[in-house]
Amino acid sequence: MDLTELRNQIDGIDDQLVQLFCRRMELCDQVAEYKKANGLPILMPAREREKLKDVAEKAGPDMANYTRTLYAMLFELSRSYQSKLSGGSRQLYERITQSIQDTPNLFPQTAMVACQGVEGAYSQLACEKIFPNPMILYFKTFDGVFQAIDQGLCQYGILPIENSTAGSVTKVYDLMIQHNFYIVRTFRLKIDHNLLANPGTKLEDIKEIYSHEQAINQCSGFLHSLKGVSVVPVANTAVASEMVASSGRKDVAALSSRSCAELYNLSCLAASVQDKGNNRTRFICISKNMEIYPGSDKTSIMMVLNHRPGALYKVLARIYTLGINVTKLESRPIPDREFEFMFYFDLETSIYSEQFVQLMCELEDLCEEFKYLGSYTEVV
Repeated sequence: MDLTELRNQIDGIDDQLVQLFCRRMELCDQVAEYKKANGLPILMPAREREKLKDVAEKAGPDMANYTRTLYAMLFELSRSYQSKLSGGSRQLYERITQSIQDTPNLFPQTAMVACQGVEGAYSQLACEKIFPNPMILYFKTFDGVFQAIDQGLCQYGILPIENSTAGSVTKVYDLMIQHNFYIVRTFRLKIDHNLLANPGTKLEDIKEIYSHEQAINQCSGFLHSLKGVSVVPVANTAVASEMVASSGRKDVAALSSRSCAELYNLSCLAASVQDKGNNRTRFICISKNMEIYPGSDKTSIMMVLNHRPGALYKVLARIYTLGINVTKLESRPIPDREFEFMFYFDLETSIYSEQFVQLMCELEDLCEEFKYLGSYTEVV
């Protein structure tokens, strides 16, 4: 039997499978109507466990795992279809719809914005890309930015969330668990680290370098090439420049942005010393209020899942069945809760799509805790 004949037989089986699948989904339609009429939940775990055990036994030892995987996906498709037919939980989507209607068409040109660090910080540079004319208040810590939003001191806050070289800013992710906020815009800023020192300083004079821990990680190759130099992490790259300038010393330097050289009257001893030329940091712009501007095509959510096998798979399978792309998945331990994690998802889907509506109506039923972080566009 040649390959063409084998493929023809497979095609014939596939035709039957499609017909049977459509028939199965028609019956799911009737099941959904019955459950809705009788106040029954869509998810019935005991029934699914019994069914998975039954099909695995029927398939035999060699095909048991494959069959379980196939039917687990079938169950996700069935639940998704039933949820769509029953309308799901629409409270969140109704809030999102109201926010879309209440949000102005134009993103603010000026606002009071909280940034971590001091003047010259990369957060300031990102802020000025998002807002043409911002009024900036600086805070020593990332938590200070969140507090400023919580207390209404600032309307918006700018925070770094991930870097293309050094990865996620875990401190920000940990604080996201503790605070209530919404992401209203994001921006990817090209990061260019420079070694700055007081005028008259030579590279061989440097004994100590200050910078933020992320910048230190991003310039590890350059730093390792320097002999006899200690590296000291500080709160912010601009703070590092401020420290060098105020010290008056000629044996210290800072890894910072080029704008800090002019701002703090420092000389550039080495330019663009980051390990990779395409070094970008993604910043989020947060607000206390849910604001969803026209054209938003990215959504961020956080959730706590049941601590049992397959919990994350079920969420990813549901997202997959809707054809929504996951651009980031991050997990962080939840403080004071042993072996429990908060999962952070970035999703790529238009707020106007049917898939977005369905997902927002379904997700709360798939996890123990769910938090919608906002829908937004990314400035480039």
